[in-house]
Amino acid sequence: MRVEVMEHYGLTQAFSQAGYYETEHHQQLIKDIKGAIMQGRLIAVCGVVGSGKTVTLRRLQQILKEENRVIVAKSISVEKHSIKLATLITALYYDLAQDKLVQIPKQNERRDRELQELLKKGKRPVALFIDEAHDLNGHTLIGLKRLMELAEDVGGRLSVILAGHPKLRNDLRRPTMEEIGYRTDIFTLDGVTGSQRDYIHWLLGACTGNKTETESETILTTEAIDLLATKLRTPLQVQLHLTLALEAGYQTGENPVTAELVETILSRQLDDLEPTLARHGYRLKDMTEQFDAKAAEIRALFNNQLEPKRTAEIRERMLTAGLPI
Repeated sequence: MRVEVMEHYGLTQAFSQAGYYETEHHQQLIKDIKGAIMQGRLIAVCGVVGSGKTVTLRRLQQILKEENRVIVAKSISVEKHSIKLATLITALYYDLAQDKLVQIPKQNERRDRELQELLKKGKRPVALFIDEAHDLNGHTLIGLKRLMELAEDVGGRLSVILAGHPKLRNDLRRPTMEEIGYRTDIFTLDGVTGSQRDYIHWLLGACTGNKTETESETILTTEAIDLLATKLRTPLQVQLHLTLALEAGYQTGENPVTAELVETILSRQLDDLEPTLARHGYRLKDMTEQFDAKAAEIRALFNNQLEPKRTAEIRERMLTAGLPI
């Protein structure tokens, strides 16, 4: 957001810098994930794009570090689609080794035996966090089971926390992923669903220093806030559309911003099939491969131009896979 817009509405920081917003759902989710971590489970935390997975898991990692009952490890590799098990083993070496200069054996057998010693030496459960896990390939996901067994063989306990879009949950439930899917505790992060209005007021208060609803409504009218709360689902959507609304209000001189102005900046395609599937982690390439369809057919489906019989076939496959159509 531009500086002059922030100054006009009294914002001291951008919405993206507001911090961690917690609902009862978040509190229960963190409690449940912590319990699964202490049991050495394979865990998947799934939520749509912008639901707050990364922020929530950072909060969980902070809590675990403060409690000091679990060693927190994290894979920071950005190319998740090309990650192999060796990359995750490297992440464990870096976070478990006491030496500043980490030396990882090139020979696999020796590497794995030394990793076992590190897991045993730590004397505490280890939690390995992997973000954007929907991009991991099937071989890597199955390999995680063997990695956890490596720790169990020496009396250690390794839990793996996968964070990803709902595609990750659907992939784990596919028959071909039974070996790992049946062993995974799957949690769903609903973001601020059901609390959108409260979140908007909190966000405005956190970014202006004004903590009451009445003060929030000096920036947007009650009707404008209600409209945003009705149309939007995730923290990311709220932050983006609040920014657009205030920028439009600044341009037109509106203060507070009205529902009529908010209506003009809301995307008409927000709940269309293509953006909905994208929020769930499904790209064009994923859909062509999984549903045995050509890219042109998927595009025609999005535009309501695909012939009825083929539309029914693809939609049936999508429904079976758990896609929200």
